[in-house]
Amino acid sequence: MSTHSLTQAEPRRWAMFVILLVGAFLPPLDFFIVNVALPAIQRDLGASFSAEQLVISSYAGVYAVTLITGGRLGDIYGRGKMFFLGLLGFAAASLLCGVAWSPWVLITGRMLQGATAAIMAPQALASVQAIFPEAEKPLALGIYGAVFGLASVIGQVLGGILISADLFGLGWRAIFLVNLPVALLVILFGLPLLKETRAQSAQRLDPIGMLLATITLSALIVPLIEGHEAGWPWWTWLLLLAFPLLSALLWRYERHLSQTGGSPLLNPGVLRAPGLGQGLTIVLLFYSIAAFFLLFSVYLQGALQVNALTAGLLFLPFGVGFLIGPLLTPYLRRFVGNYLSAIGMGCETAGLAGLAWLVAHTLTGSAPAMLPLAGLLFVTGLGQGLAMPTLVRMVTGRVAPEFSGMIAGVTSSALQISTALSVAVIGGIFYSMLDNGKSGENITHAFIVALLSMAVCLATGAGLSIRLIRRTCDRSSAPASLSLK
Repeated sequence: MSTHSLTQAEPRRWAMFVILLVGAFLPPLDFFIVNVALPAIQRDLGASFSAEQLVISSYAGVYAVTLITGGRLGDIYGRGKMFFLGLLGFAAASLLCGVAWSPWVLITGRMLQGATAAIMAPQALASVQAIFPEAEKPLALGIYGAVFGLASVIGQVLGGILISADLFGLGWRAIFLVNLPVALLVILFGLPLLKETRAQSAQRLDPIGMLLATITLSALIVPLIEGHEAGWPWWTWLLLLAFPLLSALLWRYERHLSQTGGSPLLNPGVLRAPGLGQGLTIVLLFYSIAAFFLLFSVYLQGALQVNALTAGLLFLPFGVGFLIGPLLTPYLRRFVGNYLSAIGMGCETAGLAGLAWLVAHTLTGSAPAMLPLAGLLFVTGLGQGLAMPTLVRMVTGRVAPEFSGMIAGVTSSALQISTALSVAVIGGIFYSMLDNGKSGENITHAFIVALLSMAVCLATGAGLSIRLIRRTCDRSSAPASLSLK
């Protein structure tokens, strides 16, 4: 290829990546933005408390169980094509949510949003492995991580602003309908930039594997999301007990398909890459912080009696740190390499532990001092932003580019499973401590315990990250395709 061709290819590659990042931005945005709209939705549609919770959990559940399939569809049919199909579906589902005339129509629209978001979301992460040379991957992953920070900043505030502004009398419906002009602009400007990438060896779908994977993940995700609100009925425990059995069945089927020359959804040989299992374990521990977004809001509104918009604004230092961290990652990695993941999780640990100390030493019912609070939230968000791109690279960089869609879906699924586990386990600890009453003192004490629980998980993740990096460095004779990138 000529130098002129290379010069032309580089900006087009980055332009396409920026378009694909919309698929990484919209799913978390639409998760966060709905939280502040729930009271308005309840008043307008007369939704029951259980239906109100399903507006959030139906989206999260369908999104989580469909991500692996979405990533593999990109490998097979083309990542750009799947992104635009997912975006069109997401826009249509958003329209249905925006015109919903009953709670169940809204829940149906949210389920469709989750499914189509799962087709969009993995394509940006998969494209990092597929279209970028090694020298550009750290920057690409840094921008990918910054998108999550931006979504957390905007999502916490935009919902409140849109509802307060009541644009065209739309009220809460504006939080869904705002997706339509975004989708239209992305399609108009993005289609000319489409440069298709796909796995050369992936020729067929694995419908049985897709069905088994969806059922298996549902057996874990659904009880984790719905268990607490439903009071942990018998069916939640039955599904959790079925999960390891279904996992074994899925693994045996995929291994058989691979041995007989098929094209499995989850390639067992790829999933056996050295260190991949430990890397995914670190991912699960990394997103233990997911419960923080819910519990900090409960603490602010329940113990301190602040309104929803003020609570959203208090998340800003965290979001700013999360936005800045990934942008610093490419430069800091020159000095500390992959240890940046452990350093980032160490910052999160320190930030959460410091926040627990600050809350514990503040009079019950009084707001913590704003400057230390903002500083600790910023450090926590910065740590998450620093750790995320390096950690994602440690996982996705262990497989060949033709399986980038599969591993992107697996990694994204691990993050969603971690989110559900965090809310179910740490959130469960928090709410169990409120059984004796939801006074400001009880909420504050439960919040401190939850913060320390998250700090322990992140400290463990940091330790495992250091161990994984050292083991990889010691394995200097390993093939280049399996070594830590």
